[in-house]
Amino acid sequence: MRAFIIVIDGFGVGAMPDCKKYGDYGANTLKNVRSAYDLNLPYLADMGLYNIEGTYNDDRMPNGAYGRMMELSKGKDTTVGHWEIAGVITKDFMPTFPNGFPKEFVTKLEKALGTKILCNKPYSGTEVIKDYGEEHLRTGYPIVYTSADSVLQIAVHMDKYTIDQLYDMCIKARKLCEGKYGVGRIIARPFEGQYPFVRTAERKDFSLDPTGETLLDAVKAAGLESVAVGKIEYIFNGRGITRSIHTESNLDGLEKTIEIAKENFDGLVFVNLVDTDMKYGHRRDVYGYAQALEEIDKKIGELLPLLKKDDVLYITGDHGCDPTHKAHTDHTREYTPLLVYGCDIVPTNLGTLVGMDVINDTIRQQLDLPFGPKSVWEKITR
Repeated sequence: MRAFIIVIDGFGVGAMPDCKKYGDYGANTLKNVRSAYDLNLPYLADMGLYNIEGTYNDDRMPNGAYGRMMELSKGKDTTVGHWEIAGVITKDFMPTFPNGFPKEFVTKLEKALGTKILCNKPYSGTEVIKDYGEEHLRTGYPIVYTSADSVLQIAVHMDKYTIDQLYDMCIKARKLCEGKYGVGRIIARPFEGQYPFVRTAERKDFSLDPTGETLLDAVKAAGLESVAVGKIEYIFNGRGITRSIHTESNLDGLEKTIEIAKENFDGLVFVNLVDTDMKYGHRRDVYGYAQALEEIDKKIGELLPLLKKDDVLYITGDHGCDPTHKAHTDHTREYTPLLVYGCDIVPTNLGTLVGMDVINDTIRQQLDLPFGPKSVWEKITR
């Protein structure tokens, strides 16, 4: 028996009631992309994607269970979204630095790194290397920046530093980032080439440990396989994982998931597809986002025939990242979709579910592990 979770990063289905606090009024990633582009998502639509409340409703009869989930955690970023999916709700906001990191912290960071730094502002990852890349090449000073998320990011050119040197910088920064500076992630952002420069696929995240037991922890402790695909390993700081598979793109991640589905084992496969967020959502590239969804849908069509009789596929998002939202270029505070598909899954309208941890409780019950009260397993199975 296996559970497959596919997280389409930055995939929301409508602004949550508290969206104004985040500057996200009117955000609806799916609906707004669909309004701008004639989406062709036959497999996701058949599972019930367009039957979810808040989307353009479809009168077709879905072949899976479907609904939307209200995030309970404070924030709207990758870490808190994935942690909540895995059963850990973040009750306090992780620290963010809209004006850059304070001088006292920068002084400690420069001492630890043995060099001055550049930037120290919230910035788009692609824009920051355009604006600071040439100065970085002249001086050798690493580019340190943040965003609306709880992150510290370090970008260096591969002609100036090796990838191991960059990762070592991130490890040193991670040790400094605790307490009031305890950001969720330190992110290594290597880049190469000549102006305007390009980022490489060797990004790596250095995260905090989850603050409670996660679904991955429970699966591993039960002696089952707990397979992480994409950046899942980094989000959970390596915890609760029996095997980690790195990916270079959504397509790569889905092809590797398809290969995993051909294997024989019991347990969990937890997949993150980051391109919708990183490459298209933040860059407000509506058409790129739409095409990425179509690519995902096509590969899901290849995955479905490989599911065994007692396998279940869960498709969701970790937050929104509406590429049509013009108030800012950050994530958007939205409901996330939940699609559940398998041989024994009964087509069911789950409505609005309070807490993305419903996935945690439901998979625990599916895998015969101790589970919580939010499980919808009995509602969606024969």
